[in-house]
Amino acid sequence: MILIFWLSILTLFYIYIGYPLILKLLPKNHIKTHELEEFPSITVCIPAFNEESVIEETILNKLSQDYPKDKVNIIVISDESEDETDAIVTRLASEHKNIELIRQIPRNGKTSGLNLAFEKITSDLIIFSDANSIYDENVFHEIAKTFTDESVGYVTGKMVYVNEDGSMVGDGCSAYMKYENNMRSLESAIGSVVGVDGGVDAIRTELYSILNADQLPDFVQPLKVVEQNKRVVYQPSAILKEESLSDNASEFKMRVRVSLRALWALYDMRVLFNPAKFGLFSFQLFSHKLIRYLAFVPMMLALLANVALIGHSPLFNLMMFGQVIFYGLAYIGHTQPENTNKFVGLAHYFCLINLAAAIASIKFIKGEKIVIWKPRQG
Repeated sequence: MILIFWLSILTLFYIYIGYPLILKLLPKNHIKTHELEEFPSITVCIPAFNEESVIEETILNKLSQDYPKDKVNIIVISDESEDETDAIVTRLASEHKNIELIRQIPRNGKTSGLNLAFEKITSDLIIFSDANSIYDENVFHEIAKTFTDESVGYVTGKMVYVNEDGSMVGDGCSAYMKYENNMRSLESAIGSVVGVDGGVDAIRTELYSILNADQLPDFVQPLKVVEQNKRVVYQPSAILKEESLSDNASEFKMRVRVSLRALWALYDMRVLFNPAKFGLFSFQLFSHKLIRYLAFVPMMLALLANVALIGHSPLFNLMMFGQVIFYGLAYIGHTQPENTNKFVGLAHYFCLINLAAAIASIKFIKGEKIVIWKPRQG
């Protein structure tokens, strides 16, 4: 039991602390960008399903970008929306010639919708936006400038969550999001980022890959870019704001869905785990994604082993006390979602995403897949 306990603790330490420390020590390979001499053409793809409450604001936000208007096209892919989404987009398209509506029938999810849009795209770059993603006015420029480094094939920006009134919810929705953004900075500095934010992503059009309907585009598309020997980099100056999910249940359902699709993505792109071919990135993919999604295993083993070791020594008693406090804080966060204590929030969110990964792993083993879902409801 002692061996199981310490191996579990060491594994968790490596996942969340050891791996970032290693990234800091690795040689840097910063991208080399320069000011734009010529503005590349851009197509913004916005998948939507029943987004009447947000779609107009999102489109107008893209139209107001500090970027040459004749270089921007917007395609909204309505996944057989049942509300006024299509009517709103049609009205805006009648006022702006660079807006187009594509209606996907029957409803078949975001990935299939993006594949439909790709058939009509001739621009240099494609930017992927969610239907509720609000960009800072310089996002297009920052993304385009990042692509002046020819080694770059995919760019992801920085997502921050806001309340309904637009006020910030920390850096991201929690300290955990701040941690993730820091990880992206570290990974981008040495080569390629492993995880991206799907609401503010961009790809060179020539590198776009047609994906299966069940594949997660926010995850598989950048992995396909790495497979083509181009870099996926983080641009923290390209900021998007999205409303945070309003309750724990919605957040949990979303995390289960994303985790399940990510596990299938790792399986589909398992060729990238070959270090002989993909070197450092294979190590990153294993450390940042695969064992991160399986972190619930050492968490459970550490807890069970610690219970068995109570009374064995003062150290194990102290460790058990620490675990009880940690999970107690997580429970408070679950029962009191209005609690603003940062330690409560961090413990709760940490447990939430790992429980979601555990549920997703069970679904993965059972062969379950997800293609469509209700936005912001999981």
